[in-house]
Amino acid sequence: MKVKELKSEGLSHELEITIPANDIDARVDVKLQEVGQTAKMPGFRPGKVPLSMLKKRYGKAIMGEILEAAVNETSQQALQDKKITPAMQPKIEVKSFDDGKDLVYTVSVEALPEFKVADFKTIKLTKLVAEPEAEEVDKALERIAANNKSSKEVTTKRGAKEGDIVNIDFHGRTADDNVEHEGMHAHGHNLELGSGQFIPGFEDQLIGKKAGDEVEVKVSFPEEYGAKELAGRDAIFDVKVNELREPAEAEIDDEFAKSLGMDDVKALKEAVQEQLQKELDSHSRIVLKKELLDALDEANKFEIPAGMLDIEFDNIIQQIEIDKKQRGEEADISDEEKEEYKSISERRVRLGLILAQIGQEQNIQVADAELQKAVISEAQKYPGQEKEVFDYYSKNPQALEQMRAPLFEEKVVDYILELSEVKEKSVSQEELLSALEDEETEKPKKKAAKKSSAKKDDKKDDKKDEKKPAAKKKAAPKKSTAKK
Repeated sequence: MKVKELKSEGLSHELEITIPANDIDARVDVKLQEVGQTAKMPGFRPGKVPLSMLKKRYGKAIMGEILEAAVNETSQQALQDKKITPAMQPKIEVKSFDDGKDLVYTVSVEALPEFKVADFKTIKLTKLVAEPEAEEVDKALERIAANNKSSKEVTTKRGAKEGDIVNIDFHGRTADDNVEHEGMHAHGHNLELGSGQFIPGFEDQLIGKKAGDEVEVKVSFPEEYGAKELAGRDAIFDVKVNELREPAEAEIDDEFAKSLGMDDVKALKEAVQEQLQKELDSHSRIVLKKELLDALDEANKFEIPAGMLDIEFDNIIQQIEIDKKQRGEEADISDEEKEEYKSISERRVRLGLILAQIGQEQNIQVADAELQKAVISEAQKYPGQEKEVFDYYSKNPQALEQMRAPLFEEKVVDYILELSEVKEKSVSQEELLSALEDEETEKPKKKAAKKSSAKKDDKKDDKKDEKKPAAKKKAAPKKSTAKK
């Protein structure tokens, strides 16, 4: 093998590599001998076929495999000899090759930069710490109460009005053939009037009805309704109003706390305070980490591979364009914005290289058990759909490896923070939040629960509910057919 350096400019290198014809021929002969052990040709036993005949029969078929193996082996050896560590997959171009002649090809590659990480033990950081304020605990309790409204029975003889909750039995049938379809009946169903849960016209016809009333509700299923056998058809529902209830504000007392699985209101407040503290601690960590990364970026200046920069920049631009389209905005990005994103890309690539080198030098690794724990934690964010999350990661090794990267980064950051000088500074909750930069995370999208036919079939935007302290969310129940 002969190696000629055609270019060496900064991190960019180009090598010309020549593999002599006799080397290629030797590789071909070795491969043909392997093939000859099992090859069957008339007049010859396996393993006894002459090499010349094997070459005539199989030479062209195995040449591609031989060339690929030769190029991979010799290019890696050449890069090692030149002490070049590729930042990305090298670009290989065959210049000349013919039967009985030398193989000549070029390798174009960007090298990872060689740099020494600045002494991070001298880094001085300030960790902002805050405790949840009493007012914020009260607001959180009020939000929880608002999301867990109770109701009370209407004792007067008034009719139902919008906002009331009617407990109903209903049995439905299509009007043209008097046939009841799956999901067109339910017993003891609680329906909030005006909520839009049921198909248009259903809830309106219950306005003014009293407990004990029976009413025949006539509606039409939308043309675009999900169940094809019902789409666009008229239907009749025989409805009985069992009970009429009106919303009642939940009182934050021991009984309310017990309904959330707590012993009393004191335990509820402590759980809320603990949850808010965890959120503030998380914010504090984010702010501290950013300060650390800023310090590392400032202390370590070196050339970064253009190819890695371009990929990171393209990823940012694509994400920005997707976000703008989702918000209904023009996807155009100004030159000024592109310059800003270019700067962000450069910072990300540089910090990635710095953290990777520190992790490598200190032999920091993410164990499989840690990765498994992260997958379990991710699955717990989707109650009732854990199996789907597990299946997603088990069937997508690349997605699993993508989860390893942030875990590795956090372990390296923890290592640096242990050796850096970190002083805590008590601040108000407002001061901490003002120092926090918003940060977005990809999660597996939740799949909508299967809907049935008395309810509407259109999709609504999910709203984030105030989480109940120390309680898990439940999977949504299946819906009946009168609903949207």
